[in-house]
Amino acid sequence: MSFQLSRNGAGRLVFTAADGSREEGVVPVRAFPVSAPDVGFALVAADGRELVWIERLDELPETLRALVGAELASREFMPVIRRICSVSSFATPSTWEVETDRGTTHFVLRGEEDIRRMAGDTLLIADSHGIQFLIHHPLKLDRGSRKLLDRFL
Repeated sequence: MSFQLSRNGAGRLVFTAADGSREEGVVPVRAFPVSAPDVGFALVAADGRELVWIERLDELPETLRALVGAELASREFMPVIRRICSVSSFATPSTWEVETDRGTTHFVLRGEEDIRRMAGDTLLIADSHGIQFLIHHPLKLDRGSRKLLDRFL
């Protein structure tokens, strides 16, 4: 690789280019986080400049892959909804109780426009705090979950 990554004392990523120049506060960004999460990454400087393009994480040496993967995991929090337990009202705003891959939670859906269809039969639901939830293959949800979801689509 023509660059190195490390963490500084504050835990922020430091990018070192082949010419020895350094950038602190580097952030990895996925090009297509929902439709193609394993392909296309950029390391971006604090001022928004792209420093390097990475086609696939598995092309990186293990140490770099671990650093980028850990940073992505800490920045990207998108629980996957596995079941919709209840909805407080079919009018919005409404409070949803859902089971996700990270446990059971409640969130407030402000409006139907906060449910977006994405590529590959995926829904993206944004709650009132900006947390985004995914539903992969909504037709594979249990019957009760599909019935509740259909009222908002």
